[in-house]
Amino acid sequence: MVTSLSVGPRVRRITLDAAGYTLSALLSAPESTPPRATVVALHGAGMSAGYFDGGAQPDASLCALGAHLGYAVLAVDRPGYGDSAAGLPEGLDLAGQARVLRAALDHFDAEYDIGIGTFLLAHSFGGKLALTLAAEAPPAELLGLDISGCGHRYAPRSAELLTGPDRARWKHNWGRLGLYPPATFKRSAAFVKPIPELELRAASDWPDVFDALAPRVRVPVRLTFAEHELWWRHDADALDDLRARLSAAPRVVVDRQPDAGHNISLGLTARAYHLRALAFFEECLYFEEGVPERDGP
Repeated sequence: MVTSLSVGPRVRRITLDAAGYTLSALLSAPESTPPRATVVALHGAGMSAGYFDGGAQPDASLCALGAHLGYAVLAVDRPGYGDSAAGLPEGLDLAGQARVLRAALDHFDAEYDIGIGTFLLAHSFGGKLALTLAAEAPPAELLGLDISGCGHRYAPRSAELLTGPDRARWKHNWGRLGLYPPATFKRSAAFVKPIPELELRAASDWPDVFDALAPRVRVPVRLTFAEHELWWRHDADALDDLRARLSAAPRVVVDRQPDAGHNISLGLTARAYHLRALAFFEECLYFEEGVPERDGP
């Protein structure tokens, strides 16, 4: 069952039945044409679907921008957030979240036109979920992944913050205040949420989990690291190792976003990041649909 309630122009709040749970989400789509493809957006730990709807600068909204460029955008409240929080007070581990999300996407596919296929655009912990889903139970129509704020090796001194108090993690989550529009921290109160306990417990295991998952990811992958990313190693050696471990992916792109902190989709350069991500999806669509033959030399 899918229900909807309008929350603003071109963006609706919907709910999806998913393996016995109800997931809430934000949905935007082109107004007068079917979507070319669908972008499923997965937020990080301590956030919610509103992370992808603009924050303090509406022109940076992934939901609005994606619909303008012909995509449907489904920003999902991951299991343990939004409407599923009451039934999952401790959240779910990555395998459980992947199972529930796969069921939600199957139901969404049955109710809506998804176009030629699905892309996953994910941030931080959402990137871990996107890689898990792609490796373990990918939807048949999955065309590619775009992930920001998620690497495979924690930066020195960051791992111990995973189990520390929320206030201790604030600098790593945001970085310098000047990287964000002035109203960001007031408006973010609407979509910043408590982190489910199971997410915090599992966070330190990610390097080993990644090493097991990475060779099974078989779709194009793009990873973006903010210039001022503090959680992850993103030096040249770490990025070379990360690329090498995604050995089955037909294409791996690693980019940097200048003038950005960890919460890249809320910052002053959010629109630039979203345009780059959607450009990567355009390239994936180009090859999925087939490269046209050239008429001349």
